[in-house]
Amino acid sequence: MYFFVDESGHTGTNLFDENQPILNYGVLSAKTNLDVLAAPKVRAARKKLGVKRLHANEIGFGGLVQIVDELAEIQKKYSPRFDLYRVAKPDHAIICFFDQVFDQGMNPAVGWIGYWTPMRYVYLGKLAFLFDDDLARRAWEARIQLNDAKAESELKSICGELLGRVHVLPDERSRQVIGDALRWAKDHPEKIHYNCKTKKEVLTITPNIIGFQFVMHGIAGRTKNPDHAKRIVVDRQSQFNKAQKALAEFYDGARDVPWLVGPGLPEMDLSNIPRAPLSFVAGTDSVGLELVDVYLWLFKQIMDEKRLPPELYPIVNPQLRRGITDEISINALNSKWSKIIQELPEPTEEQLAKAKEMTDLDEARRQNAIRK
Repeated sequence: MYFFVDESGHTGTNLFDENQPILNYGVLSAKTNLDVLAAPKVRAARKKLGVKRLHANEIGFGGLVQIVDELAEIQKKYSPRFDLYRVAKPDHAIICFFDQVFDQGMNPAVGWIGYWTPMRYVYLGKLAFLFDDDLARRAWEARIQLNDAKAESELKSICGELLGRVHVLPDERSRQVIGDALRWAKDHPEKIHYNCKTKKEVLTITPNIIGFQFVMHGIAGRTKNPDHAKRIVVDRQSQFNKAQKALAEFYDGARDVPWLVGPGLPEMDLSNIPRAPLSFVAGTDSVGLELVDVYLWLFKQIMDEKRLPPELYPIVNPQLRRGITDEISINALNSKWSKIIQELPEPTEEQLAKAKEMTDLDEARRQNAIRK
């Protein structure tokens, strides 16, 4: 299989650009090399529009309607599949804060159950409720701050402000657990290791690289075999290609490592991560990248609730049945995990007794750490 990867909404470390709140990755896959076989039709489409490259943002709905026959023929003949992966950038700042401050390995005021089971998503959702845009922005700036003293000072301030809001949470247990975790982080900011130490590390936590993890797992899911990806073409860009390559190489080298997390949490399976190296190609030199740009732009319009011309339905509709969409956002996590938690079966008396034994043990350890 051949894969073509493009992105939109790129703002680097600026997560709070109101014009680009979402980072989108589009992946177009096919069992044939679209760079070669789709080239004649793409050249004909370019000629019809009088452009050197099909860039959907420039030609718009009007241009796409003019070349819909060429696009429909490519889709019918080669059956490409389009997958969309999204990262809500302001939410990413809050998720990063939670992952550092509420990491039970660094913050002993957080219970094991509260971080290493699906309960983490309950607490993440409630913590997110305490944030506003300004506080989320400050939390992100502290996360990418290279100066330890400045980052720790800001972390203390942020935790203090959040503590002043904990009382609005509706249940006592959440107020207790989240309040204890924030209070401990405020008193021991140096133990949280909150900020990045180098510019290279900053790149690894940007939405671009977090979203690219989606891309790699999505490709693995499409191939079901690490040797079935013949070529992976990624749009060339100077800022993130090295980090994307490093991530792909790390996944490739760790494919046989058992990535166990915690009970009820999804396990990371790297066994099908493709062996094929990433090929970084300029958008002007790949027909596949031109086509993924078109699909990505169209589906971004759909996500933004724009109305598509009916003439373009033959391009979009088949992908609604065969494409995959996933998203990192507070709403997406709440929607997914609240449904899972609500559908858990009622525990037996024996299970309840065992659960109480485990939670009592975890709570005793947590309270002991707080006292110390």
